[in-house]
Amino acid sequence: MKVSSALLIVVALGVGATMAQPAELHVLSAGAVRSIVTDLAAAYEKETGNTVKLTFGTVGQIRLKLADATPADVAIMTDTALDEMTRQGVVREGTWVEVGRTGIGVGVRDGAPKPDISTTPALKQALLSAKSLTYVDPAQGATSGIHFAGVLQQLGIADAVKSKTTLVPGGYPAELVAEGKVDMVVHQISEIVPVKGVTLVGPLPKELQKVTVYSAGVAVAAASRPAAAAFVAFLARPDFKPKLAAAGLDYKD
Repeated sequence: MKVSSALLIVVALGVGATMAQPAELHVLSAGAVRSIVTDLAAAYEKETGNTVKLTFGTVGQIRLKLADATPADVAIMTDTALDEMTRQGVVREGTWVEVGRTGIGVGVRDGAPKPDISTTPALKQALLSAKSLTYVDPAQGATSGIHFAGVLQQLGIADAVKSKTTLVPGGYPAELVAEGKVDMVVHQISEIVPVKGVTLVGPLPKELQKVTVYSAGVAVAAASRPAAAAFVAFLARPDFKPKLAAAGLDYKD
């Protein structure tokens, strides 16, 4: 009996230790919220002891990863994409929280003259006058890239700017501007603001603008659903609003 009792105690302690183990969360996130999510994930790790592994990409790339059953506890995407993933049974219904909203803007290198982009005709002229231009390749499923390609078609200048345009697969195309390789970037404001050496000129004119809402939801296949739900709730804390604003994620019409 003494041996059995001792064994039971050891087993109980082992179970308790296992339950106390910190969770490791896998988060798949759209690149538009990369700056703020990276910052808040670090704060979450410090507060909870859990670890957060972040994978960023365009919404199209994240959608493919989820469809291919890439391990994920939390998905952060546009509302449209998150709704699609929920209907497909990949993201758990009723777990969404809004992370932030952003618009599409124009950036130039620090110290460079700011072009007038306040009206549609002014933007058209600014794009034609720029020596070089960069944005995210629409073929990668990037929200801003798809929309801006449509804007160029709408303005009737897609062919005129094609030869001076550098398409990037994702990440921060504004870095090319900071490095002096390209004169102008058109991208989500939240992906222009964090790049040092680049000045945000402003948003696209209202009639050409696309405001995108990014939200987080718990994946159906989450290995640790409570920890995933806690992380999602953490992102929505009201006291983080100033951080969202500083990251360009509080866009208002």
